[in-house]
Amino acid sequence: MDWIDNFTSEDFIIKAGLTAAVVIFYLVLERFLKHKAEEKRESLFRRLYAAVIRPVQAFFFISVVYTVIQQFGLNTDDYPWIHKGYTILMILSVAWLGINLLRFASEQLLRRFDISTEDNLRARTVYTQVRVMRRIVTSIIIILAIAAALMTFEEIRSLGVSLLASAGVAGIVIGFAAQKTIGNFFTGLQIAITQPIRIDDSVVVEGEWGWIEEINLTYVVVKIWDLRRLILPISYFVEHPFQNWTRTSASIIGDVTLYLDYTMPIDELRAELDRILENNHLWNGNVKVVQVIDTKETTIVVRVLVSAKNAPTAWDLRCDVREKLIHYIQKNHADKLPRMRGELQVDNETKDKAA
Repeated sequence: MDWIDNFTSEDFIIKAGLTAAVVIFYLVLERFLKHKAEEKRESLFRRLYAAVIRPVQAFFFISVVYTVIQQFGLNTDDYPWIHKGYTILMILSVAWLGINLLRFASEQLLRRFDISTEDNLRARTVYTQVRVMRRIVTSIIIILAIAAALMTFEEIRSLGVSLLASAGVAGIVIGFAAQKTIGNFFTGLQIAITQPIRIDDSVVVEGEWGWIEEINLTYVVVKIWDLRRLILPISYFVEHPFQNWTRTSASIIGDVTLYLDYTMPIDELRAELDRILENNHLWNGNVKVVQVIDTKETTIVVRVLVSAKNAPTAWDLRCDVREKLIHYIQKNHADKLPRMRGELQVDNETKDKAA
């Protein structure tokens, strides 16, 4: 066979030597870069190396194998599956590299923002935009890679030409079949731009209070306060009303409602609230209000407003203030708790009998 005769040819020896030299150079370079990356912990170079090394290894391995096959003298025209397989694997490797570089770039951008701080509105905005857009671009890269790989098959390419010839009918059919997917895609894009919700927003949805944990292309994960997860379609947040407690700021006002007797001295209640909040680390120092907001037949309705840095802290602060105010009233004004009043009337006949 011709390819066996090539083993003894001078041309084959030269090509094999060059191929071996390239492989050795690559292995030495990779080891050198790996050593440098390990030396620089938490460095930009180390993160970049970790992001690109696997797809680059796949790209190089595929190229070397294809080159070696050609060195044997095999005509890829006689074995079309070799060239087709090489093309498909190269397309997938490039797509893999593109996705990893996209993830690396987005993570580098997000490292500049700390979502754990108290005033994290800007960070939550950027996190939401970057993560949603990254998922959209990743989906586009995957679709393009699959389409390019499929187009290497003549049958698929012919089908594509046929579909283009009847683009009107095909567009209608595809539109009806994928309307949900397309709708979710544009809904995700709309949320990334207008941002009715952001990552780590405090929301009340479907009667449940929690935080936005994930925003994906088709659904949103809400982490409920008791650690359950509420999964909602992403379209829910543009089609239904919901409460967003951190739309403009993480700071929030909590309320405590008390039902007391009409004789309760409100000024003393205000003074007690001042003492409660004076050394309370849960209170952010912005709002403290005691108001009589309503009157009932037997009680007055007192509302206490206090502010905190975020929703979870506000909940703890409300519970603490409620408990201490009730303890204060029980200890100092027990007679001011709600009570029923009655009036005893005695008629004249009863008075005469008593006399």
